[in-house]
Amino acid sequence: MGSGNSVNKDGELPFWKTKSLEEMTNAEWESLCDGCARCCLNKLEDWDTGDIVWTDVACTLLDGTSCRCRDYENRAATVPDCIQLTPSEVNTLTWLPPTCGYRLVREGADLYWWHPLVSGDPETVHQAGVSVQNRTVSEDGMELEEYENHVVTWPGEIPEAE
Repeated sequence: MGSGNSVNKDGELPFWKTKSLEEMTNAEWESLCDGCARCCLNKLEDWDTGDIVWTDVACTLLDGTSCRCRDYENRAATVPDCIQLTPSEVNTLTWLPPTCGYRLVREGADLYWWHPLVSGDPETVHQAGVSVQNRTVSEDGMELEEYENHVVTWPGEIPEAE
């Protein structure tokens, strides 16, 4: 099992332990995403309380098998309400999953063992059951009223350690 506190071959702490989100290069920022795609699930907000609930309804651009966006570079043009994560967005969003690398770094916590930066393998996020892989339905053709039939809790949970 990996640890977010691991040191690199030069005996130095990894960048996510020494830099703030704002200090990261674009490559470091992008690598902080573990590829779980939980943020690509549609969420519902209770108008009275502001509470957010998760659904298993995925964005039209999400490939539910690879957990990757089908058009990452142009996603905002296709999905205008897609929230592109930036340090300022991460600092204000309350719905980021508890396993999200951006949220963990923001909170000063370690990355989990399955995070590709820790494990060295992009498949561990799927093997650990953290990703949305094969657990979603597409929003394509679905009426908004139907989303309530797809409310789930697992995106807000932390899977047990192996």
